[in-house]
Amino acid sequence: MDCNHENEHHLAAERAKATMPQEESIAQVCAAFKAISEPSRLKILLALRQGEMCVYHIVEAVGGTQSAVSHQLRILRDNRMIRARRDGQNVVYALADGHVRELLDTANEHLRCPIVTE
Repeated sequence: MDCNHENEHHLAAERAKATMPQEESIAQVCAAFKAISEPSRLKILLALRQGEMCVYHIVEAVGGTQSAVSHQLRILRDNRMIRARRDGQNVVYALADGHVRELLDTANEHLRCPIVTE
């Protein structure tokens, strides 16, 4: 196959190979995106953008049952998307860090971005 930009594309491919993360890192990123891709988990993350909350108030914000929300919280925590801390008898949840907030913000911005086609 002929390429009209052989040198430019070859250099880009070489840079891509040189900067490609390790397989383990790729798998972790894929798992994180998979965790975000489930609608009820995304709703939990969006709710936690407003501040930390206990399970009771997360259920109030996103709907569902406490059992279902607790299950989704465990998955999000296992994938380092949220963090938890004990506050007396309650466990309080929050976004893990600013990177999670940036992912959510970027996704929302992307929805408003016009699609450019050639």
